[in-house]
Amino acid sequence: MSQSTSLAKAAFPYAEALFESSQLMQLIEKTNQDLDFIANTISASDSLSNFLSNPLVNPEIKKKVLNKLFLDQVSSHILNFLSVLADRRRIGLLNSIISCYLNLVYKLQSTTVANISTSVFLTDLQKKSLEKKIQDFTKSKEVKLIINIDKELIGGFVIKIGSKIIDMSISGQLSQITSYLNIDNL
Repeated sequence: MSQSTSLAKAAFPYAEALFESSQLMQLIEKTNQDLDFIANTISASDSLSNFLSNPLVNPEIKKKVLNKLFLDQVSSHILNFLSVLADRRRIGLLNSIISCYLNLVYKLQSTTVANISTSVFLTDLQKKSLEKKIQDFTKSKEVKLIINIDKELIGGFVIKIGSKIIDMSISGQLSQITSYLNIDNL
């Protein structure tokens, strides 16, 4: 089992509990905003990220730091959740928990997440066109694009939606041509 799979497995119950409580309290959108803010804050500071993931730091100290950082920034619902994670020594799973939580929200909202790897930046028109095509393909209400610039690609793009991969890259097309040529030679 890969490390990301085991992290997701450990994070899922926490994400599910947060999702259910947010849904009951009708705080889904506010929770999304708060988690986005927290994730951006933590990813912007390597020292904060290292501090929170360090198992030798006392959970009470982590809770104090989280409270100071986010007291007036996020809801009490999220602060309580962060406190529970710190107490249970699971605050290091926060990124995985946020990812699992967002997947649950996307499923609820019938939103498809498409990871796109491309060699160049996409224009707004290209993004809108891709969103529309993916929306038609998946029959979802909404599409969220996560775009990664991959300098290894010569040209084109690769779309990953769940376990489906649509390879429209030049290297992918060359691989297809190679496999066709090898079959013909047999």
